[in-house]
Amino acid sequence: MIFRRHRAFPYALMMAALAAFAGFCAPVANAASFDACITGLRKTALSQGIDATTFDKALKGIEPDPDVIKSFEYQPEFRTPIWDYVAGLVDDERVADGREQMARWDAVLGNAEREYGVDRHVIVAVWGVESNFGRIQGTRDLVRSLTTLVCANKRESFFRGELMATLRILQSGDIAADGLTGSWAGAFGQTQFMPTTYQRLAVDFDGDGKRDVVNSVPDALGSTANYLARAGWVAGEPWGYEVRIPENYAGPSGRRTRQSLAKWAALGVRRIEPVQSGGKPQPADTTQAGLLLPAGPQGPAFLVFRNFDAIYSYNAAESYALSIAHLSDRLQGAPGFSTPWPTDDPGLSRADRREVQQRLIDRGYDIGTVDGMIGAKSRGAISDFQSAQGLKADGRAGLRVLKALREAPVTAPTVPAVTQ
Repeated sequence: MIFRRHRAFPYALMMAALAAFAGFCAPVANAASFDACITGLRKTALSQGIDATTFDKALKGIEPDPDVIKSFEYQPEFRTPIWDYVAGLVDDERVADGREQMARWDAVLGNAEREYGVDRHVIVAVWGVESNFGRIQGTRDLVRSLTTLVCANKRESFFRGELMATLRILQSGDIAADGLTGSWAGAFGQTQFMPTTYQRLAVDFDGDGKRDVVNSVPDALGSTANYLARAGWVAGEPWGYEVRIPENYAGPSGRRTRQSLAKWAALGVRRIEPVQSGGKPQPADTTQAGLLLPAGPQGPAFLVFRNFDAIYSYNAAESYALSIAHLSDRLQGAPGFSTPWPTDDPGLSRADRREVQQRLIDRGYDIGTVDGMIGAKSRGAISDFQSAQGLKADGRAGLRVLKALREAPVTAPTVPAVTQ
């Protein structure tokens, strides 16, 4: 699971809440403040039509979750190099899994395409990135996480609204309480909807009378298609495609800096062949597009259209949207990017990351489970290994570290095992 800023949660607001939360969690005396917050939330819930039984059952014995602060502090879309971020989300393993899921759910995806006009490959790409096709939906209790966040800053209405929406889901009976687990920010289900998004856009796509995006794949896929359609998806148009820009390009760029394809062509921007968008036709010269340079003018470049914005709205980070878009192309048989990332230490696939973790364990490092998710323990072990090998000790799991692990003799670390 990738814990991150979900669904247009403003960065400034996140940092303000973080500061409040840090002060809230430190003193034990604030238990009284937490209890007072619960009392206030109960009044709010009852005033909004949530019955007392639902509220009392959901919040019985609840305590703040101090681990939420760690997730606030680490946002992978904004801290991780783009080549690491994309490599970890779009790899051969996920492409193969995605194609298997597309074959299995072909009829459902066909219905979603007909009803909402959204490309099935994009729907499946969202599913794959958000929960690894339903396998990793998050384990944090939504009510506890959201209550913690509300009570960290009583003036903040965002999380209060999400908490009230969660209570309404429980009251409706569409999803059982044990199914309402997810990320620290409250996103849940196979495609990680926020509770208010669920209320607005989730659909009963399997016809059983419930909108269950946790246990029903059809409901999750149909709801995702509905979300993207409402976000402005244009049927039959590509999200964008990779382009080549002139050497030493210093012209306009940015997702929001839009001009016609004809004007981009006049600046020397050329579409790269073979077609990177899965064989979709070239839009008209009057089509408006933005030039995306996620690693600067020396890295891959992309012209992006309105459908890229629809993907971006799902989680407001360009690295996220590009990963979804790229995975959707790979699912259609398109190759990787033509232009390499501007680094001499490329990112690793999940299989390669698991190999890094296993080789660290073989050397005696206590990093927990081999899962391909590079957390604090893995980063600490990597940093120690890097120091021992005379490498820059940045804790990053890149190709250089993997090669060093493969080549260096297997010896136990000279320092105590890395702890959380």
